[in-house]
Amino acid sequence: MHHPHDLFIRFDADISTYSLPEKFTFPFYYQAHPLCVLAANQLQEHLKQQQEWQHDFGLDNPAKGTGKMFGVLLVESAQGEIGYLSAFSGKIADSNLLPGFVPPVFDMLAEQSFFRSELAEITQVSDEVKSREGEPKLLQLRDALKSAQEQYQTEEQAHRAQMISSRAERKARRKTAEQTLDKTDVDSLLVELGKESVAEKNVLKYLKLEWDAKIAEIELELNVLEDELTSLKDQRKHMSNTLQNKLFEQYRFLNANGQQESLRAIFKPTATPTPPAGAGECAAPKLLHYAFKHGFKPLALAEFWWGVSPKSEIRQHGKFYPSCNSKCQPILGHMMQGLLVDDNPLEENWAEDKELEILFEDESMVVVNKPSGLLSVPGKTISDSAYTRLQQRYPDVEGPFVIHRLDMATSGLLVFALTKRANKSLQKQFISRGVKKRYVALLDGTIEKAQGEISLPMRGDPVDRPRQLVCYEHGKPAETYWEAISTIDNRTKLYLYPKTGRTHQLRVHCAHHLGLNTPMVGDTLYGEKADRLHLHAERLEFDHPYSGERLSFQVDSEF
Repeated sequence: MHHPHDLFIRFDADISTYSLPEKFTFPFYYQAHPLCVLAANQLQEHLKQQQEWQHDFGLDNPAKGTGKMFGVLLVESAQGEIGYLSAFSGKIADSNLLPGFVPPVFDMLAEQSFFRSELAEITQVSDEVKSREGEPKLLQLRDALKSAQEQYQTEEQAHRAQMISSRAERKARRKTAEQTLDKTDVDSLLVELGKESVAEKNVLKYLKLEWDAKIAEIELELNVLEDELTSLKDQRKHMSNTLQNKLFEQYRFLNANGQQESLRAIFKPTATPTPPAGAGECAAPKLLHYAFKHGFKPLALAEFWWGVSPKSEIRQHGKFYPSCNSKCQPILGHMMQGLLVDDNPLEENWAEDKELEILFEDESMVVVNKPSGLLSVPGKTISDSAYTRLQQRYPDVEGPFVIHRLDMATSGLLVFALTKRANKSLQKQFISRGVKKRYVALLDGTIEKAQGEISLPMRGDPVDRPRQLVCYEHGKPAETYWEAISTIDNRTKLYLYPKTGRTHQLRVHCAHHLGLNTPMVGDTLYGEKADRLHLHAERLEFDHPYSGERLSFQVDSEF
């Protein structure tokens, strides 16, 4: 077992000129502190040179390897020395314990851990389920039941068709008899026809009884085997739930006040009381727990991706990223209690003092230039928005009606309808793609090509909202055409023309490795924080909702 101070890493470089952070990092929206950058660089050099373990990060062959998230925690020791701790998310090289990295909060892979023995028992039941599911007798009985049900249906349908035909024939015979025979013969015929009808109904009844008996016999035998299988599956489910809940109790996280809470207790008051898979295995909770446990004072945190980009998420080699929302937010919310933490910038109204410029207004609509930092519509914690400001400006109109939106950090052109009639016309134009849009973006890198098209289907990340994923299986089509304008100081300015309007489409298409592989400057979700997101809705072209006249608006970007 490592001594706590074996994992406290000193800086190779002189750090006497660096100032320490005044508050701890807000982990869901941050710019890495210079000392965290230094620590990350030192850790990255170690990853390149170490020979103690092997893991293919996919840097030489992207098709084979897997990238990983690493974290560095700037800390002060009890003796007042500044250094850092390192961690990785999940497992690396099939292990969750590697030299130089803090251990997991609970080591479920440890030899003496109940996890291994109980998982072995669950695996045994799973093998039994698999064996029973492939049992020839079970498969034969399932086939026999299906075949019997189909055969009964076929015979019943054939008999019903025969009955319909016979009924028509009897009707014709009755009609002919009524025209040609006397009353006595007609009455006699009607009795005969009635007997024929009853006989046919009886055949149907006995057909049903016969097949019901055959089917019931097969079902009786089959149900015995199916019930045994269901019982095994229920047993496996119960064992899995028990083990899962046991794990949730074993993962216990300290905070700065010395309080300890289990995963179960942390997630209980949230919208998802069952912790998601992998909760507690990320780098940030590991680092903070270790620091609190061993008397280190956390000063700042940064997490970076190392290796090939994953298929869906936007993760680039060597870049810093915020902690994930679904897994880490509840855990870190508990763990940071007692620390002086940077304010959550997402709860601040960045545009309180910024003007909403009116570019055009008439009885039907209004076109505005939204500043970066102003919401298009009210948010959870901030009510100030372009929409609420227009409500105040036009208290007596039917609207304003929201036609389209821009992300809070995006600046540029927005149109709102003031009447129901205008709303209907403008909505129709946006849905049928009769509106032309042009955006300007500044990308954090050099783009070699002059222009191109990006087609990457997208959907929301179910475990890390509001981030979006590229997903070929469940994503909706998303298309963007782009043109390069200029490259200065390793930053490329582009025109972007979205053909579809998916959430974060332009940001994802620029940042994803299958798109331009270069995030926008200041994209805190898919790139790195800057003074603002460098994305601006520059041009908008559509038909006036009343006159039908083609209108175009343009506002140049500030970057």
